[in-house]
Order: sequence, then structure tokens, then C-alpha cells
Amino acid sequence: MNRREAISSVALLLGGTIIGAEAFLSGCKTKSDTGVSFSANDISFLDEVAETILPATGTPGAKAAKVGEFMTVWVKDCYEANDQKIFMEGMKKLDEASNKKNSKSFMESTAAQRHDLLVALDAEAKEYQKNKKKEDPNHYFRMMKELTLTGFFTSEVGATKALRYVAVPGKYEGCIDYKKGDKAWAT
Repeated sequence: MNRREAISSVALLLGGTIIGAEAFLSGCKTKSDTGVSFSANDISFLDEVAETILPATGTPGAKAAKVGEFMTVWVKDCYEANDQKIFMEGMKKLDEASNKKNSKSFMESTAAQRHDLLVALDAEAKEYQKNKKKEDPNHYFRMMKELTLTGFFTSEVGATKALRYVAVPGKYEGCIDYKKGDKAWAT
């Protein structure tokens, strides 16, 4: 099973609850020419956004899982044209918000400045989501955050270093004692 098939399976188990669920359910077919392209700088930018959301601590961060690259593939291959546009414009909006708040681009900002900016954008996205009507477009930061989490926890690094992983699980055990500080299961 490749990574794309695994993500589709996970999405079906979760009931397609995240943005782009229709892409999961349809199998995320690659589109021939979406007109969306990402540069190496865009991938680096998305890696830094993802690393700010999931920084390296006792486990590797999102950058180690190449989440920026994952996001670009997912946006190009799985998002509808409208969501692709929102995501691309969102990258610019995030950088503009950094310039407005910190008087420098996101990439030039310190880790603390990046963190504070993303916390503010997350609060904005949550407020937007509370008042969002079904026909309203998705919020760009929510898309970035969800892709960060999906990309990280479906990567080898995320599944084996941040979560508990058993390559060949044994019998089903429905009740396993949890000790405070234990990692969640990837398998």
C-alpha cells in the first residue's frame, strides 16, 4: 500500500471529516494540468509554516517529514480549483500578515514571531469556521494546518517517531492501559 492509498483509507475511517474529504473519497485522482505550480521557495515556505505548527522537540518536526512537499502535491493533485486558489492566495496573505505584524516576511521572522502570528491566524480561522456558511470558501490557514497534521502523521517520521508503531501488529487488544505521556498508536 502506498502513502496515497493509506491516506484514502484513513480518511474513509474518519468519515471524511477534513477539508477536501471529497478528494479522499474519490481516490485523489491526479489532474492533468491544474495550472498550480510551486517553486522550491514555496516548498521551503510551507516547510517553515509546518515546522512552526509542529516543531521538532523530543521527536522530529514537520520539516523532517517533508510536509511542505506533501502539501504541494496534495494541493495540486487533490484540491478543487477554488481551494487551490484559496491556498495559493493564502500563502501570500500569510506573508502579508507577517509583514504587517512583524515588519518582515515570514521567512525572516524569528521563531517566536512566527509562532505568535500563526496563533493569531488560527484564532481567526476558528472564528471564521464558527460563522461559516456551507457555500463560503474554506479558510486558508485551516487548510495549511490540516495538511500539516495529515502530512506529518501519515509520514514515516510521524508514524514511527511521534506515534507508537508496530509494523506487524499481533492480535487485537481492545483495552490497553494508558500511562500519562505515552504516545498515541499509529497502527
